Amino acid sequence: MSVASRRALLLAGAALLAAPRLAKAQISTMDLAGMPLATKLDDTTAPGYRRDVLAFWGDRVAFDAPRFDPANPTPQSAATQFGWDARVADLVVPPLGADGVPRGILAVAHPTVDPAMAFPGGMDRPAVAAGMQGASLLNVERQGGRWIVVDGGYQSRRLHAGTPCRISGPAQAAGAVADNVEGVLAIAGGGATPWASLILVEDDPSNWLGRLRDLGERFKDGTAFGWAIELDPIDPQSTPIKRTALGRFPHGDAAAALTKDGKAVVYMTDRRAFGFLFRFISADPATAPDALDSGTLFVAKLEGLRLRWLALPQATETLLNPVATAERLGASSFDLPSGLALSPRGALYVACAGNAARQPGNTNALNPRAGSPDGHVIEILPQGGDHGAETASASVLFLAGSPANGGQYGRGAWNLDTAWPSKPSTIASDAQGRLWIGTDHEGVVGQAPDALYACETEGPMRGVPLPVYGAPRAAAVGGAAVTPDRTTVLSVVRTPGAEPGASYARPGTRWPSFQPNQPPRTAVIALVREAGPPVGG
Repeated sequence: MSVASRRALLLAGAALLAAPRLAKAQISTMDLAGMPLATKLDDTTAPGYRRDVLAFWGDRVAFDAPRFDPANPTPQSAATQFGWDARVADLVVPPLGADGVPRGILAVAHPTVDPAMAFPGGMDRPAVAAGMQGASLLNVERQGGRWIVVDGGYQSRRLHAGTPCRISGPAQAAGAVADNVEGVLAIAGGGATPWASLILVEDDPSNWLGRLRDLGERFKDGTAFGWAIELDPIDPQSTPIKRTALGRFPHGDAAAALTKDGKAVVYMTDRRAFGFLFRFISADPATAPDALDSGTLFVAKLEGLRLRWLALPQATETLLNPVATAERLGASSFDLPSGLALSPRGALYVACAGNAARQPGNTNALNPRAGSPDGHVIEILPQGGDHGAETASASVLFLAGSPANGGQYGRGAWNLDTAWPSKPSTIASDAQGRLWIGTDHEGVVGQAPDALYACETEGPMRGVPLPVYGAPRAAAVGGAAVTPDRTTVLSVVRTPGAEPGASYARPGTRWPSFQPNQPPRTAVIALVREAGPPVGG
C-alpha cells in the first residue's frame, strides 16, 4: 500500500476516533482498585493482572546484531541492539493484513546511557554510548493469545548517532543548518501522526555533544541536533528528516493531531523546570508532501483558565531558539512539562513532573503549587474542538503526591488505601479516553516505587489514578501504549537499580534475572488482564 493510501486510511480512522463519547453511568469503567506499593527488588502487578517481558536491553533489533555481551560492548553491537535506557514513544498500527493478525510497530526512545550502570568499571565509552542511545522500532504482533516482539521483523530498525538524516525546512533553506547530518541524539519521546508518519523528538543535546566531542567534527555543531524528527515507520529504508519549522529546543514529547480543515498539528513540550508548551500548525494540508516544512510555531500563554496560542515570528533565529522568543512574548511556563497525550475526544493532556523551584508569587491556575516536586496533570480542551483554534480552556486534572502532602484527586476526598502518583513523566490515552501515566523519580529511592497508573477522564472517578504496576527498585516507568485489540498495555521498566551511588557491579537490584553475573536490564513489558480483555476492564 502506498504512503498516500495509508495516510487516507488513517485520516479517515482519526475522524471516527474524534467523535464524542457518552460518559458511562457506573462509578468506574475500570476493574482496578487502590493498592499500596512498597519499594522492593522485584516488581508488583495489580491483582488480576499478569506481567510478561517482551524485550531487554541488549536484545537484537537490527538483523545483524550479535549476541548480548554486557561485559564487552562494542560500538557496532550497541548500534544494533535495544538500548540501555528506554521510553515508549508510541505504537504505530498499520492497516490489518490479509491474514488478520494484529500487528504494530513499537517506537521506543533511548534517551540516556549512564556509564556507571552500563559499563563494567564505570568508565565511559563514548563510542559505545553513542550507539546505545537513539531509538528502536520493533515489530510486534499477537501470536498464541499474546503480544510478542517479532525477532528480525521487517520494520525493526535502530536509530543512533551514526544514522544518516536529512534536515529540511526554513532554517535549512536559509543556510543556518546543514542539508544533511549523521546521527540522532537524546531522543526523549514522540508519537504517531494521523498522516501515517512517526515523530521523534530530541531533548537538549548538550551533554551528549560534550561526551562525543572527540568522535568527530559533526558533534561540534550543536545546530544539527535538538529537533523534531519525522520518518515513515512502515518503510525501514526511509530517511529520518529533522523538521526545522518545528523549532530547536529541549523537547520532552510530541503529540500530533489535525485541524478541522485538515492541517497538521504538532504539540511539543519544552522539558525544563520552567518549560513552555509549543504548537506547530502546517500551512498546507497534512497530506501534502513535506507538510511539516512550512507553517507557524505557537507558544501557550495562560489567561486565567484559558490558553491563548501566540504566534512566533517566522524568522531563522526564532527557529534556532524559540525558547528565547517565547520568553520575550510573555509565554507561560509550566512545571517541567514532559509527557503529552491526545484523547479520542480531542483533549490534550500534559504531564508536568514537578518544580520545587517555583516560588509562591509565581503560581497560577495550571501551576498552582510553590516548591512542590510532585507535579500534576493538565487537561486542555481546544475551542470548538479544533486544534487550530486560537484559544483553549484548561484545568488541572489532578495534583500528584500523597493527599497528606497536597495531592488532590477527583471530585471528592478519596481515602483509598493506595499508592498515589508523584512526578508524572509519561502519559498515554487509550481508545476509551483513559490515561496511562508513568512516574519517574530518576532513580531516587523512596518508600514507594515508580509506577504505572490508569486514570479516567470522565464520570465520577475522573481524575483518580489507580496503580496497575509498580516498578522494581530505582526503576522508572517509561511510558505506555495500549494495543489496538485492547488486550495489552505495553510499557517499559526503565533503568532498574540505577539509584544514586549504584554501579554496574553494585546495582540497587538485578531485576529481572536476579543472577549475580547479570546486570539489571531495562525491559519492554506487557500487562495483561487475566480475566480477559479489555485491559483496564
